[in-house]
Amino acid sequence: MIGKLVTFDEAKRAVESNFKPQPPDVEETVLLEACNRVLGIDVVASVDIPGFNISAVKGYALSSQDTVATTEDSPTAFKVEQTVVAGEQPRFRLSRGEAAEVLMGAILPQGADAVIATQDSQRTDDTLQVFGKVFQGENVHQAGADIQKGTVVLRRGQVLGSAEIGVLAALGFTQVMVLRIPMVAVFSVGTEIGELGKPLPPGKTFDVAAYSLCTTVMECGAKPVCLGVVPDDKEAIMRMLRTATTSADMVVVCSNTDIAEMTDSLGKPGVVVRGIAVKPGRQTAISFVGEKPVFILPGNPSAALLMFQLFARSLVQRLGGRPVLGLKTVVAYAGSRMFSAKGNRAYVLVQLNFDEKCRLIAEPLEAMGAVSALLSAVGFVEVPENTQYVDVDQEVTVILFRGLTNKG
Repeated sequence: MIGKLVTFDEAKRAVESNFKPQPPDVEETVLLEACNRVLGIDVVASVDIPGFNISAVKGYALSSQDTVATTEDSPTAFKVEQTVVAGEQPRFRLSRGEAAEVLMGAILPQGADAVIATQDSQRTDDTLQVFGKVFQGENVHQAGADIQKGTVVLRRGQVLGSAEIGVLAALGFTQVMVLRIPMVAVFSVGTEIGELGKPLPPGKTFDVAAYSLCTTVMECGAKPVCLGVVPDDKEAIMRMLRTATTSADMVVVCSNTDIAEMTDSLGKPGVVVRGIAVKPGRQTAISFVGEKPVFILPGNPSAALLMFQLFARSLVQRLGGRPVLGLKTVVAYAGSRMFSAKGNRAYVLVQLNFDEKCRLIAEPLEAMGAVSALLSAVGFVEVPENTQYVDVDQEVTVILFRGLTNKG
């Protein structure tokens, strides 16, 4: 049985006071498998980028000193000696009065310190006419102008996306040191729950909550270990809890049965939260086996997902050394009254639509089924304990599960 309920804030404090994650180990992975991984070291540039002075335009490389006295009325003539394409190392040096045709991205030959664009000059055969002064460094990307050798370009703890992996590739990395991905064990308890891939007997439902939570764990940057379904049997549950706490960094259990006391025998400090004054999810319990959190969430899929987002999401991110990113929010108007839960903090699942005034309307989904709510709910609205209700057309903040298109 659930004893005295703690408030949402009390539950948060209890979790924080017991959650003491160790720094993740560092491991090496190939660059193309590092997407969405967390960088395990500071990355220092070992080379300049670009590595040479290169042309920013298609034109002619020359010495700016040769144009000091150049005017429109008194142009300077250059002899065009060579052509340099991108990726080619020039093996010649310009003398006074000489220029070299260069394509965009080409390395400047020795003796050149500027480039004049093709459209700003006039060429006849191998003679180039320049009609104005060209300044040192004009139309040139200097060596190291993008990234200088010796500078820290990426910091430990950054999540590697397409831009970061592109930078690593530019620096020549084929392998990269990343933080170990935390493992989160997930399983469901209940004789009424059937496992996917097996025939579904009458009276049973497939394991919706565990699969939804496993996906959410992946979205947080961790690896879920789906341990399946355990019957409502104390010995079977204890065996699974021991397996889960031994093999994973965090355990998430979906159960409509109160199994909080079973975690006490696994290690101290044991149960730190047993029942929270929120709706839905009041039966949520949280234990710690040593430093490992164990979340016992409702069997209802949408309620389990909600409580995971409120209490476990940030812990998963921190276990992986990630920056803690909260859920996104949007401001909308209540489409119907949203009531509190008699002294409990209420979380009302909503869908979002635009009305005829192009206002974003948050419509409650309280009457929908547990499975259909997963598909329809874009997010939720919090109704505080001391608020009787949120009225129609009242401005509300919607905490999003996913984007407004219901697809991401």
